[in-house]
Amino acid sequence: MAVQQRRTSKTRKRLRRTHFKLTVTGLVTCSNCGALIKSHHVCPKCHYYAGKLVIADEKEVAETKKAVKAKAKKVKKEEKVEKVEEVKVEKKAVKKTVKKVSEEAPVKKAAAKKPAAKKASDEAPVKKTVKKAVKTETEETKVE
Repeated sequence: MAVQQRRTSKTRKRLRRTHFKLTVTGLVTCSNCGALIKSHHVCPKCHYYAGKLVIADEKEVAETKKAVKAKAKKVKKEEKVEKVEEVKVEKKAVKKTVKKVSEEAPVKKAAAKKPAAKKASDEAPVKKTVKKAVKTETEETKVE
């Protein structure tokens, strides 16, 4: 075991210990509140990390849950209203097509009652008149 030759002076001891100091770890400012915090740590004041709330108060959590539920209810109501409107529009379209078909049906039956001995060219004008009649009826409904 080594035996000390002389006593170490205060100055010599302190000069040796100047390098045994603590260094401040990387401090950065919080992007939310501007406080100095250790890098890669949650801010102890505002509880944000990388611009996102990480630790929330119980009151804030309850409020956000209520807001999310209320928003979901509104969205569901809007979807139901849209579906009802779509169904109404479809029903109107079906009624219009039913009216057109019912109006066209007697004309077609009259054309079918004619004797089959006539040429195909004779039947073509009948079809054109049916189409013209349908067009005029649809134009009248549009005007109304």
